[in-house]
Formats: sequence, C-alpha cells, structure tokens
Amino acid sequence: MRFTITATLSLLLAIAAVSTQSAAAQGAPASPPHEQPLRAELALDYSYIRSNAPPASCTCFNLNGGSATFAWPVKQGGFAAVGDLTVDQASGIGSSGLGLRLATLTAGTRYVPRIGHSPLQPFAQVLAGLAHASGTLVGQGTPAAINAGAAFAANMGGGLDLRVNRRFSVRLAEVDYLLTTVHNDTNNHQNNLRISAGAILRF
Repeated sequence: MRFTITATLSLLLAIAAVSTQSAAAQGAPASPPHEQPLRAELALDYSYIRSNAPPASCTCFNLNGGSATFAWPVKQGGFAAVGDLTVDQASGIGSSGLGLRLATLTAGTRYVPRIGHSPLQPFAQVLAGLAHASGTLVGQGTPAAINAGAAFAANMGGGLDLRVNRRFSVRLAEVDYLLTTVHNDTNNHQNNLRISAGAILRF
C-alpha cells in the first residue's frame, strides 16, 4: 500500500512538472525581431559618386549608376561576409567633355550591431578589391593610367536600413569612402565619396 501511494505521488509530481514546463513554453513571448537569426541578403541600390579630375586639383564631377551587394552571415554576433559590385559613369567632364565609366568589385566584412526592437538597423563595413576605369577620360585625359584595367580599390563606410518585414528592407542611405588607385602620374590614387540607397531582399 505504501509503495502504491509513493508511486502514485511520484507520477502526479512528474505530470505536474511536465505540464508546468509546457505552459511556460506556450506562454513565453516570441523572440523579438532583433534576436532572429541573420539572413543572407541582396541589396540593389542607386549609386552616386563624387570624384575629381585631373589630379592635384578639384575639377569635381559626379558619376551615377547602380550597385548590387550580397551579404552572407558568418556569425550570429552580427558579422557578415560582403561582396559589392558598383558601376557608375559620367560624361561631359572638364572643358573637353570627356567621359568615364568606373566599376569596382570589392569584398570584405560587415558588422551589424543589435539595437533592440527598433526597425532601424545601422551597419559598418570594410571592403577591398579591384577597380576598372574606361572611357575618354582614361584614354585621352590620363595617358598614364596603364593599370586602369585592374587597379586596387577599397570601400569603407556604413549605412542605415529600415526593416519592413522579415524579407524586405529599405536602405535609407549608405555613405562610403571609395579609394581607387588608377595611375595618374601624380599620386596614383583617387579619393571618392559614394552615396547609395535602394531595396534589400532577404533569403
């Protein structure tokens, strides 16, 4: 009889413990958006570049184009591997009306900090790769640009995204310092400001 009572009490305690855990799990709130796993994403942006020519002066001009950026999360702490392809062009540069097409292909690391429940998501990144310059500004205006086909490029900056839902965000603004090293017979580097904005799809 005592064994039966003990067994019955043990069984009731076990059932109560399991029921309590199940109720707690069902009553727990869903993970907030900022705790969701990072997702791979593709950003398609309009790109604006502010540059200058010839070297050692500031006959500044604007380039317009687009960029595609792919980010793949590598750590849930907020890091991602990033690849960026940007193509911009300009015409009517200087008094001679020269043209330039500048393409950059860079890759590197992005840091995306967690900032709570806000739909706004900042990020910072450092990328490096190659730049390809073509057009009459290279062929006629800068004969020294012997490495215009493949010059070193670096892209450093950050931006701010607005999360709409799990699959879609808007890139409100991204601002980068874009360094290119096309030979120009003076200092062999160009300091460019790149500003972009667009849409982001997550997978």
